Amino acid sequence: MAASEPAASREEARIGEAYERRKASGKSYSWFDAGHLFIVQELEARLLATLLQAGMAPLDSKQILEVGCGNGHWLREFIKWGARPENLAGIDLLPGRIAQACRLSPPGVRLTQGSASQLDFADDSFDIVFQATVFTSIQDGAVKVQVAREMIRVLKPDGVALWYDFRFNNPRNRDVRGIKRAEFERLFPGCPVTLRGG
Repeated sequence: MAASEPAASREEARIGEAYERRKASGKSYSWFDAGHLFIVQELEARLLATLLQAGMAPLDSKQILEVGCGNGHWLREFIKWGARPENLAGIDLLPGRIAQACRLSPPGVRLTQGSASQLDFADDSFDIVFQATVFTSIQDGAVKVQVAREMIRVLKPDGVALWYDFRFNNPRNRDVRGIKRAEFERLFPGCPVTLRGG
């Protein structure tokens, strides 16, 4: 099931409004919040272990794309882990987040404002395609399918898709819906899957 352009546009507008509401509420993730810091450090350890296990280390020659890159935090982490800036690309729906990523990221990182449902990259371009909390923000099923297809399309046959998302709905954030294993497998049919809970 492919997302129609009007459906994708409506969903993208809804996501933009949800982020604006969150921004207006003053809610943000602070590095001085011990809980947030713990989650990010735990995720960093798991990502590094997964990359090593998948045979992706070292990262210096790997082409890497982050879907929903936000302010570029994880792209900069990939650089810290050994990736070269010129081998990194990020795309985000929201212009303000891309502007922030451009300010914070080193020269060479390719940053694009646009839709993950229509990635402007050739087939089989990336060794690693990463997304963090993108799919739980998408509520339209057809748009989820299209974003997953695009991630698979640009991933090299021997590449790795890294996924970090929530399994459960957040009762304090109606804009987030958890992704269960069955839905994940429907989104990425035929792909070998290793899930790690936490």
